[in-house]
Amino acid sequence: MLRIGLTGGIGSGKSTVAKVFEVLGIPVYYADDAAKKLMNTDPGLKAAIISHFGKEAYKKEELDRKYLAGIVFSDKEKLQLLNSLTHPATIRDAEEWIRKIEKANRDSPHPIPYIIKEAALLFESGANSQLDQVIGVYAPEHLRISRVQERDGLAVPGIMKRIGRQMDEEKKMKMCDHVIHNDELHPVIPQVMDLHQQFLAKGTHRTK
Repeated sequence: MLRIGLTGGIGSGKSTVAKVFEVLGIPVYYADDAAKKLMNTDPGLKAAIISHFGKEAYKKEELDRKYLAGIVFSDKEKLQLLNSLTHPATIRDAEEWIRKIEKANRDSPHPIPYIIKEAALLFESGANSQLDQVIGVYAPEHLRISRVQERDGLAVPGIMKRIGRQMDEEKKMKMCDHVIHNDELHPVIPQVMDLHQQFLAKGTHRTK
């Protein structure tokens, strides 16, 4: 079974691409969603966040995202600290998820040929080292800004601050094995289908 990573900057549309793979029957692990869940359910991670960011980080046992975002998105070092706490927990959770699929594959007459791990900080966390290939989703900056404005209702300065905290998009795409252009000029589905066929062939061969 192949392990395929899927990444891209804020507003690139990587989650949309991930949904297309899901429609094709491919299991997708959403690392960013998992991290949000783990910050509420993982006792060790919760304790570490409280230790570094104070008891105010939680209200009635639930993470106060607005409070935490106000700290980390205005301080690069605080953001790196938060990532250093959440990345190991998320990587462990993803590995457990993958192991369950691999175990099911061993007993299945129709094993899953590949899985997708979707994560914004795939290279930054070092999770790419555990993957066979990585897909990057690229969109020009003006489109990314407009998408985030529409999705989250954020002002442009706030969006630019978040973009500035992420790896340079051009550099990230050069590190990927494949790039899907989600720029409203190239249809996304044919690009996904092309990769899907490639991964099916390689993944099926590996499971034999």
